[in-house]
Amino acid sequence: MTATLAQSPEQEHQPVTRGRRVSVIRACRFELVKLVSQWRIRLLVLACWIVPALFVAGVSQQSTLPVDTLFGRWMHASGWAGPLVMLGFAGTWALPLLTSVVAGDVFASEDRLGTWRQLLVAVRSPRRIFVAKVVASLTVLLLLVAGLAVSSTVGGLLAVGDQPLVGLDGHLLAPSDAAVQVLLSWICVLAPTLALAALGFLGSVTLGRSPMGLLVPVLVSLAMAVAQMLPLPVAVRVALPSYAFISWNGLFTSPQQLAPLLIGVVVSLVWAAVATALAYVLFVRREFTNLSHDGSGRRAITVGVLPLVGVAAASFAVVAATTSATGSGIEQDKVQRSVATAFAHLYRMQTQELNRPAVTEAQLKATAACSKGHVQDRAEGPGNDWRCVISWRLPDVQTTGQAIYQLDVTSDGRFVADGDGPKEVNGYFLVRTPEGDAPNPMWQFDGNVDLLSTTPKG
Repeated sequence: MTATLAQSPEQEHQPVTRGRRVSVIRACRFELVKLVSQWRIRLLVLACWIVPALFVAGVSQQSTLPVDTLFGRWMHASGWAGPLVMLGFAGTWALPLLTSVVAGDVFASEDRLGTWRQLLVAVRSPRRIFVAKVVASLTVLLLLVAGLAVSSTVGGLLAVGDQPLVGLDGHLLAPSDAAVQVLLSWICVLAPTLALAALGFLGSVTLGRSPMGLLVPVLVSLAMAVAQMLPLPVAVRVALPSYAFISWNGLFTSPQQLAPLLIGVVVSLVWAAVATALAYVLFVRREFTNLSHDGSGRRAITVGVLPLVGVAAASFAVVAATTSATGSGIEQDKVQRSVATAFAHLYRMQTQELNRPAVTEAQLKATAACSKGHVQDRAEGPGNDWRCVISWRLPDVQTTGQAIYQLDVTSDGRFVADGDGPKEVNGYFLVRTPEGDAPNPMWQFDGNVDLLSTTPKG
């Protein structure tokens, strides 16, 4: 009986040589089913498609709004403000966490379960396995991001309605224009999300079953967020992938501030390509017969960290060489232009809401004189000690009107202007609008300074 069951070496290898490799499409479908079958992934998908709508709808009905969040003060006025508030939260917290759970564990889970050899026997190609896992992870991430965007938009529109949205320079966006800009904003943050996902792949491949691989996207995102708050040169901050989570606000000014956004998207895609390539090289060169593989700390530094540091340095050099921005990018003339432009737009809005004679920005000729602390000339840099005096003139009126604002300017160029008199211009009072009573639009408003723009001479 033993002789009958015995096979020659050629017969033993015959099924393997005749068998065909699993196609990439089948491998991707297999990995996608594996991901979606996990309870935590299903829970995340369900949360991303339901919770944002409930959150936006609930906050929009409250008397107190998140005015410290970009577009938070307009959640009562337009349903398009809700998805932008959610986008600001997602870029800081939600997307880094989602990429960690999905991309940061897609390779390490096989190490913990010890299933690499079974997977290789089934697919028979490390390259196909890598591509399948990357495609499946990115598909799930795209589904999660789409859920955040669609759910928050539906919640805002159902709770508030399809109303015009006030931009960051005070100009009014029609509902159709607001819809386009909201869609573009969510599309643009896909680039830094891809960069974080690629870092998750790299950490998962490099660190093996170590839980540190799961934390790589979150830790890198937090480090970059801290860097954005530090008084670093603007070229350094723009050259980080995390800046694309911030620079989408340039879509809501007129003219649009596209340079920081485009740079952030390109830098993010470069990081995503480099990190994914490094993860691929490490993965296909790995010895899968070692069941106790726990990654290599030295390899993580030499192959993972050092190339990305080089990419960051090269990005900084390119941005510094191709743009004219120096220092913080927040200069006195830029702040004055931004504040005066937003004031003129909002003055027209207030005029319409109070049923006063119409006036144009050209007729107002609004100008601003800003100082920072005790610095009256060539003030620059972020801080909450900016003070602006805005002057304007109405048609057929000889006197010049003036209003005072206290500004808090952050390192990314966003500022919050708080009215400091006169009360009848920028004080707090309710204005009756077709949608209901709303605070005086000139009481407090958000604005944005283009960090990469040049100051015109003369």
